[in-house]
Amino acid sequence: LKAKVVAGCNAVQIFDSWGGMLSPVDYQEFSWQYINQIIEALKDDAPVIAFGKGCWFALEEMAKSKASALGIDWTCSAKNARYLTGGNITLQGNFDPTRLFSPPSEIKKMVHQMIDDFGKDKYIVNLGHGILPNIPLDNAKAFIDAVKEYGN
Repeated sequence: LKAKVVAGCNAVQIFDSWGGMLSPVDYQEFSWQYINQIIEALKDDAPVIAFGKGCWFALEEMAKSKASALGIDWTCSAKNARYLTGGNITLQGNFDPTRLFSPPSEIKKMVHQMIDDFGKDKYIVNLGHGILPNIPLDNAKAFIDAVKEYGN
């Protein structure tokens, strides 16, 4: 990741797509402590976003780290994410990637609702995990257009 920053990357995100499958104790022992070490090693070089899918139970602890932002998946509401993190850290997410199969008009409504739920302060609009490879291009464009239209 440091090499990516040296090569010009403006920010990095650390993904743990399977962390939510662990108990809170196991997540701390087998995942979070190592993610936190990476954050500590990178924090002075670039903003670091930490993401643990299904790890809502660890958000309070994650918010105490030196991460610049936390990624939130769609299983945690904006209200709960703000509550669990204390409202002092930027949050990113949490649009369910499968909702990109919805009609573009519905995607627009869902994006507006998500932005309203999170608020525009300390928030980065994004999916709650990676985009699925078979999402129609027009639907992905509808998501981006809705963010540009409403997010400003």
